[in-house]
Amino acid sequence: MEDNSQQLGIRRTTRDFPPAHFLFKVEGFSWLAKTGVEKYDSDVFEASGQKWRLSLYQNGDSKSNGNGFISLYLVIEETEILPITWEVNVSFRLFVLDQIRDKYLTIEDDNGAVKRFHWMKTEWGFAQLISIETFSETANGYLIDDCCVFGAEVFVVERNCRWESLSMVKQPNDNTIIFKMEKFSKLDRKYYESSVHTIGDLKWKLKVYPKGNVKFKGKELSVFLELVEADKLPPKRKVYAEYKLQVRNQINDNHMQFSVERWFSATSVNWGYPQFMPLKLLHEPSKSCIVSDTLIVEAEITIVSKVKRFS
Repeated sequence: MEDNSQQLGIRRTTRDFPPAHFLFKVEGFSWLAKTGVEKYDSDVFEASGQKWRLSLYQNGDSKSNGNGFISLYLVIEETEILPITWEVNVSFRLFVLDQIRDKYLTIEDDNGAVKRFHWMKTEWGFAQLISIETFSETANGYLIDDCCVFGAEVFVVERNCRWESLSMVKQPNDNTIIFKMEKFSKLDRKYYESSVHTIGDLKWKLKVYPKGNVKFKGKELSVFLELVEADKLPPKRKVYAEYKLQVRNQINDNHMQFSVERWFSATSVNWGYPQFMPLKLLHEPSKSCIVSDTLIVEAEITIVSKVKRFS
């Protein structure tokens, strides 16, 4: 029969299978209760790589409002061999065997809270594990022939958590790529690439099609910013960038430019404008885009995402 006493934040259920890590049997429980000793500590047992013991207050832990209850605590042992700043995070359950129905009353925190053991807090448990009245009632099966069985399950939550930080870096250092294309009238390849620049811990380059790309060939200047080595990004990783693509007016500040906001990835390595500027306009002397047969194309990255990973 399940204990009917309820305390806020404590969950009591029953189950058929025994605790995974430790069982503690007391024969002659009434004699233990009469000895006058405040508590009895079990021998050490090992679970989840640490040493533990159970601390039983057979008459209740009066310092923690345990009067009228059995109190039971999980205590970490051999802490002197742990580092000075040690801490162990634990999810645990305590048990009382119902010897009539062969079921285990299971007592644990209602919200599944992980308890932090450290040098100032070496024990956790329940001052009101089960009321002495409920425990002593023979029909409940917890105390039979003056014999009872307690138990424990202990699961250490390993601290090997990895995490990452995503930030948006505004005006990163050395954030401009300048691509000076000399002897522009003699360029005959499909496209040309600038040197690679590291901006925001990532590598970038400009990709320019002097006579246009695909269906705009012979009609438009095509300009793209490309994330170099995008294929080496972790799966699903994306890189955000805000940037300006610009063909410089070499006489005044009347530059031809467009602003872009894009997410780059292994499947989207470059973004830009296949119709950046009509070739007829590009070659118009009054636009001053080509001077001394040189075209200057620029990319200025104003915001770029940055990911840091920690372990």
